[in-house]
Amino acid sequence: MANEASVVLPALVRMGLAAAEDNPEIVPLTGGVSSLIVRVETHDGPLCIKQALPELKVASHWTAPLARNHAELAWIREVAQTLPKAVPEILGEDAQSYCFAMQWLPPERHPVWKIQLRDGPVSPDFAAQVAHQLALIHAATANKPALAERFAYDRNFFELRLDPYFGVTAQVHVDCAPMLQTLIEQTANNRLALIHGDVSPKNILAGPDGPIFLDAECAVYGDPAFDVAFCLTHLIAKCLWRPAWTDDYLACFDAFASHYLAGVDWEAVDVIEARTETLLAAILLARVDGKSPLEYLTESDRVQLRAFARRWLLSPATRLAAMRAAWKEELAA
Repeated sequence: MANEASVVLPALVRMGLAAAEDNPEIVPLTGGVSSLIVRVETHDGPLCIKQALPELKVASHWTAPLARNHAELAWIREVAQTLPKAVPEILGEDAQSYCFAMQWLPPERHPVWKIQLRDGPVSPDFAAQVAHQLALIHAATANKPALAERFAYDRNFFELRLDPYFGVTAQVHVDCAPMLQTLIEQTANNRLALIHGDVSPKNILAGPDGPIFLDAECAVYGDPAFDVAFCLTHLIAKCLWRPAWTDDYLACFDAFASHYLAGVDWEAVDVIEARTETLLAAILLARVDGKSPLEYLTESDRVQLRAFARRWLLSPATRLAAMRAAWKEELAA
């Protein structure tokens, strides 16, 4: 607690959210690997403080630029102009400590989507809402050179996503390395819209007014197909986590894919769908053998998912439905 207080209290004072003599209760929160996150009980009520850490809390050594804090704040503020209820309210920023304050969202009214996917309910309607909002964000920010300049966080995205996912995986799967290296280059160069970069169920709350997106540390002006593939990866992998709910997860996959593609208006739907399918195969493989493996996979799960992802990465298709159908057949077999 002393370490948290030494960072949080001065930051609160600099943000004008507490007085120097205050001694608010500070409660560390769990779930993140890249930041210090705490709930603070102030005189005006609870709020949340987040501070970017220089090294991620994972098994392998993984450092990341602290400037990702600025990318996250900028993403939240930009999205709030289009979908104010889809992001938390920002209460203050302390550039000195790489901290910012945001509204506290009580978990009893804002459950984490990952927890719902684990314990129920598994809702295709909610998956459709997430996809619809994501498409709105991408559409509202597509083809805007000024935004591309503001969100040129390419180094962040390379160090947090492209290299630890595709670069590290290429070292394990040498025969896939040419495809993965091509994906790194293509994804870095497809600067089409403002993307979140970490559209994972653990970063989405099921709020009373719809999905709320958190943890946009990987935000960059980039390829919207990456956001789509990143989320669909989890809906595929969850079939191994809770096999009894496979049909529900695949219904979420279908709802997400169809509602997202219905909102694409900045490029041809078949073009972004083909990129998404290839990225999906690559991210699935990376969640087995990259720097950030899915924690709930057993060894037999890893063997099965690895073989499936390799097959679709080396022989990519253009339709997500084909990959989804093949996965269902794989699980049934």
